Amino acid sequence: MGFHCLFGFSIFFLLLSHSTVLSRILPETLKTTSVLDVAGSIQTVKEIASLSHEMTAFRLNQQEEQSPASSPLSLKLHSRASVRENEHRDYRTLTLSRLERDSARVRSLVTRLGQAVNGASLADLMAKTTTAEIEGPVVSGTSQGSGEYFSRVGIGNPPRQVYMVIDTGSDVNWLQCAPCADCYQQADPIFDPLSSSSYAPLSCFTPECKALDVSDCRNQSCLYEVSYGDGSYTVGDFVTETLTIGSASVEHIAIGCGHSNEGLFVGAAGLLGLGGGLLSLPSQLNATSFSYCLVDRDSDSASTLEFGSSLPPNTVVAPLLRNHQFDTFYYLGLTGISVGGGLLPIPESAFQMTETGTGGIIIDSGTAVTRLQTEIYNSLRDSFVKGTPDLPTVSGVALFDTCYDLSGKTKVEVPTVALHFPGGRMLPLPAKNCLIPVDSKGTFCLAFAPTASSLAIIGNVQQQGTRVTFDLANSVIAFSSNKC
Repeated sequence: MGFHCLFGFSIFFLLLSHSTVLSRILPETLKTTSVLDVAGSIQTVKEIASLSHEMTAFRLNQQEEQSPASSPLSLKLHSRASVRENEHRDYRTLTLSRLERDSARVRSLVTRLGQAVNGASLADLMAKTTTAEIEGPVVSGTSQGSGEYFSRVGIGNPPRQVYMVIDTGSDVNWLQCAPCADCYQQADPIFDPLSSSSYAPLSCFTPECKALDVSDCRNQSCLYEVSYGDGSYTVGDFVTETLTIGSASVEHIAIGCGHSNEGLFVGAAGLLGLGGGLLSLPSQLNATSFSYCLVDRDSDSASTLEFGSSLPPNTVVAPLLRNHQFDTFYYLGLTGISVGGGLLPIPESAFQMTETGTGGIIIDSGTAVTRLQTEIYNSLRDSFVKGTPDLPTVSGVALFDTCYDLSGKTKVEVPTVALHFPGGRMLPLPAKNCLIPVDSKGTFCLAFAPTASSLAIIGNVQQQGTRVTFDLANSVIAFSSNKC
């Protein structure tokens, strides 16, 4: 009896201490609730369906021509909605398509990490697993139309301007090249190596060729292949080319010149890999840092992708961690999550990577919806629901299980979701980054989802409107709200 009382008192004391520590951190710096502009969000999604591709292209060209670059190594960054014509009949079908692509991407990332941690080759995985089990997009979601963010880059000399998907979850840069044995449809003309004076094949014995996961040799020239478990791929010559990034031309960048490419690549000419591996664009530029600010997924405005950028003022800094088993992903040193001013009852160890390379949480530009381990997600969802007792609920939509009918409202107040980092630092997320519209009738859903994988992912919905700086030299990730 005495033991149980003492044990219960100890637990109560620990919880009280935890609450006291939290109260010292939160009161002055974190609002417990945030306001969601329901009417504004609904108006935006209605405009998406009616906006013509011609008008979108006109605005996009104006942005490219009139917006000055903020630094020499700076690219304009566009949402997929700005580049790709809307082929969906309404916003709900657009949402369902996005979520399907997003699920495929997450499966791909998890498969790739499992492949690296378990030491299995992709060929082994494909031999042992059905296509459905390892279905995933080619190079960060491009085969399923994911990716969602694009930059316009000059390739070759003289430079040919093309749209490229940007992706923090990939390393190999590549684009479609003539002659095409098999090329998908893209918005710009296919790049012709014969038109560029700076095109140069890499030999099989170069460090760049040896850094590829899959390579071959033909006439002593390096061939590359990037493929994922759904049967999509890009194959061709591994070469060096000149890239024009903003106002700067950078020579001898290793890039795949794909002559055979299979998949639905949403009109982009190829991909810029922003991951942490040796072949990624930041690594090849010897960039000590890079940053991006992701505009709203339904916006036709633009922001920037910048290399060598310094930290903006008033940033929230978190540790940038690396997985020794797989150097592509950027892991975030997260200590906790709060909802409505209360920390979720989840131990800090639940967010940490193990010594074997499993677990942890990455930040990714290509994944849309943040994925959290089921226990963490359930805790976040339940806390959010408790903070919204007056909002009418409706059935879930696709991977979202917490949705509301806000059709009769102009604005609503919802619990603030915040990410917490070492040293008491925290990043409160705007309401529009947590509760998003899924149709034009007023259905909004909590934009988080559970995952059975040990890998958690901070997606781009939660990053929108925030400049994210990857300070590679100092191993930190910095978040600067409203710095687009």
